Amino acid sequence: MVDIPKSQAKATRVRRRGKGKEDAADQAPPLTRKEERAQKRQAQKARKALIQYLSATLFAAGLIGVLLALLGEPKLGLAAVVAIACLALSFKYPRQAIYGLIIYVPFGGTVVYALGGSGILQLAKDAIYIPALIGVIQFCRRTRQPLIIPQLIKMPLLALLALSGLTLLVVNGGQQLDAAGGEVPILIGVLGLKVLIGYVLIIPCIYYLLRDREDVYFLLRLQVVLILVCCGLGFMQFLMLKTGICPGTVGEGEDLFKASLQARCFVGGSLLYAPSQGQIRLPGTFNAPWQWGWFLISSGFFAFGTAFSDRSPIWRIVGLASLAAVGVMAVVSGQRIALALVPVTIVGLLILTGQVVNLKRFLPVGIGLALVLTVFMAQNPVVVSERLASFQSRWAASPPHEFVVQQFAWAQKQQQGILGRGVGRATNAARIFGKTELVETYHPKLLYEIGPLGLLATLAVYLTLTVATFKAYRSIKDPNLRGYGASMWVFVLFISVFPYYYPLDVDPVNVYYWLAAGIVLKLPEIDQRERLQQRLDEASRRRKLTPREKKQLQKQETVVFE
Repeated sequence: MVDIPKSQAKATRVRRRGKGKEDAADQAPPLTRKEERAQKRQAQKARKALIQYLSATLFAAGLIGVLLALLGEPKLGLAAVVAIACLALSFKYPRQAIYGLIIYVPFGGTVVYALGGSGILQLAKDAIYIPALIGVIQFCRRTRQPLIIPQLIKMPLLALLALSGLTLLVVNGGQQLDAAGGEVPILIGVLGLKVLIGYVLIIPCIYYLLRDREDVYFLLRLQVVLILVCCGLGFMQFLMLKTGICPGTVGEGEDLFKASLQARCFVGGSLLYAPSQGQIRLPGTFNAPWQWGWFLISSGFFAFGTAFSDRSPIWRIVGLASLAAVGVMAVVSGQRIALALVPVTIVGLLILTGQVVNLKRFLPVGIGLALVLTVFMAQNPVVVSERLASFQSRWAASPPHEFVVQQFAWAQKQQQGILGRGVGRATNAARIFGKTELVETYHPKLLYEIGPLGLLATLAVYLTLTVATFKAYRSIKDPNLRGYGASMWVFVLFISVFPYYYPLDVDPVNVYYWLAAGIVLKLPEIDQRERLQQRLDEASRRRKLTPREKKQLQKQETVVFE
């Protein structure tokens, strides 16, 4: 943790509350020479500690990396250096590590395959997340702050953990006793449990990360910048395939209908590009095409929030640009689910957030977005018609509602008791430790793995979180923060009840879902504190604050980690 002197922290808070540099200068109390010297000494001390810690970390990591490289694994040596540095720095600076996790997630597939694509590298983001989480846990213990946020999900979450743990012990443990062929059912269960509920603690990480309105704006603006960068790289991938710089899918028969790493191009992982067969499935910056599709779907919610709710007109335009980029990539990437859901979710956001009646902001954004998409469709009619035809043929071949029913019926037939077939037994990420089943819809997958009781407990967690985020969003008074809260709540609602595929099992939704929940849960506290501060500031100009008012102000001071 990095400690900040009280005088510096106080001055920082005052500057953030101001609307501009002049307001900040007027509100911030002047520092004495003694306080200025103390700040300089503290800054020098922190800088010296950082340099020493960073030097020791890089030396140790570099030594191990050189040893691995000498053993004939240069890429593994480089990966070891990066992993050790991430572990050490994330533990020491959890606040910066959380931002690092948010930045890394959309580029994870590109990084993994650039370093060789090892199965262990697929867990690279946990080298950032877990040490940062340990830092947050220590912070909560030291300051006596709750780790489970919101409290409403505590009981269903404990019930889910108990049922999953029982399944892991009884079912996976029993399988371990009879394991053969190199399978490790216990590790399958551990990894499956991590995928199921391992990222729920991103909520307190984000909750304590956000200190005020400026942090909220920074985080969500960062998100739309990442969306623009990833969509730009994905479009470059498409152009390189279309112009022949990358050869695309090479083969015959079934090979022309399957994504593969041999066709990898520029960024990301496995892809499919066979224009002669009308086949295209791009991974963008992710490991696989379906992850890219869900990145586009998720990004629509974050881009929508910035396009309609940012206080800066410039950033609203950036939000609009990222929303348009998502729409364009939903068409060119060949992801049918993104092509179907991106426009549906945007329309749903307009209705559920109430922005459709906010003509002052809706018309410029709506007209601009429609204009961009219309120009793209007019210039690429063949691409658009191919994607629509692909979507229609897929729907006709296997209607989603019928497919979900079939998957439920199959999972029910596979039951052997009430505890399911074992945690992780239908989790793709766990296949490195043994055989797993491919269950293509989320709720049947839960039924297969942890049985009917586990499925009910999981639904209880998601539904109570949806209720808690809805209550938080409805309690926000500030229109800009309320707009952001509405977008995040609709995202939580959408993912919580969505029956098709398994978005909560894969990047980036397994991170973005909890990220959105943490943001909307923090917004009411920020809003309430700012409104109280404004009232007390107005009162202090007319008279001296009473002890009760000072006490109210002290209670509103949020607890954050640095």
